[in-house]
Amino acid sequence: MKLLITGGAGFVGARLARTLLARGTLAGRPIERVVLADQVAAPADLAAHPLVEGRISPLLAACEGLREEAFDGVFHLASAVSGECEADFDLGLRSNLDSTRALLDALRARTERGHAVTRLVFSSSVAVFGPDPAVPLPAVVADDTLPTPQTSYGTQKLICEQLIADYTRKGYLDGRAARLMTVTVRPGRPNGAASSFFSGIIREPLAGEEAILPVSPDVSHPVSSPQRTVEGLIAVYEASREAFVGRTALNLPALNVSVQQMLDALEKVAGPAVRARVKAQRDERIAGIVANWPKGATAARAKGLGLLPETSFEDIIRQYIADQASNPAALKGLK
Repeated sequence: MKLLITGGAGFVGARLARTLLARGTLAGRPIERVVLADQVAAPADLAAHPLVEGRISPLLAACEGLREEAFDGVFHLASAVSGECEADFDLGLRSNLDSTRALLDALRARTERGHAVTRLVFSSSVAVFGPDPAVPLPAVVADDTLPTPQTSYGTQKLICEQLIADYTRKGYLDGRAARLMTVTVRPGRPNGAASSFFSGIIREPLAGEEAILPVSPDVSHPVSSPQRTVEGLIAVYEASREAFVGRTALNLPALNVSVQQMLDALEKVAGPAVRARVKAQRDERIAGIVANWPKGATAARAKGLGLLPETSFEDIIRQYIADQASNPAALKGLK
């Protein structure tokens, strides 16, 4: 089978690609080709893999050519992130909404010419939930909580969820939307996401650097490790339509933790000297965005697919340390 991963050079996309290539099969079929589409080059190990093809261009510009190309499956991860979308409204519309519509229409064009329906998994976000005066936000959001996003990013993700559901209803594709929890711990440098600090307060101290905490320690949020997130995307792809249950998006599993619990876990795993590198410095812009996010989430439909969250945030930190074992600079703060 031939797969397309949009945003394939990004952290989650690259990890998904490595996981799929290591498995060798998806939904019982051998993987013969993986196309990684992104605005930057794929990591060196993936670029050198004989089954991988990297393509560098904005997704919106690439979609016209995709009308003439057959893919058995698509993982649509490409996206402008939350902070970027708030700062640049047109960027969010172009990167998240216009690009998704163009991709769906490319897949629809092939179906309308008599080709097999393509299966697509869309990475939505817990940011589709938010507090609205008419619909109070529950303490913990569930699969069936009414989405009322309070950011441009969350709004764009919700629109894409509904587009995918409708294209699926019409028979143009076999689409499934999975709402990702905040993925932590991400390696590398901070990105433009308002949630970036959830990784930064762990990653930077482990590297021996100071990290800024822009929100109150009592902020609670649903998070997931990179590996559980990738496992969730694959399980959603492999699920039958009956097992997925309907066409609406589902929540991927979440570990509901407070920032204070994250910091306590960091101290437990790495020691008080590492924890002391986190400095509180409130950022009203970030705090305002995060205040409109859910404090926790459940994932009953994902549980029906056999997916569960980690048991503790300590486990997530230990996974990051194990992942970075070959990168001494990332762990030089551990002494």
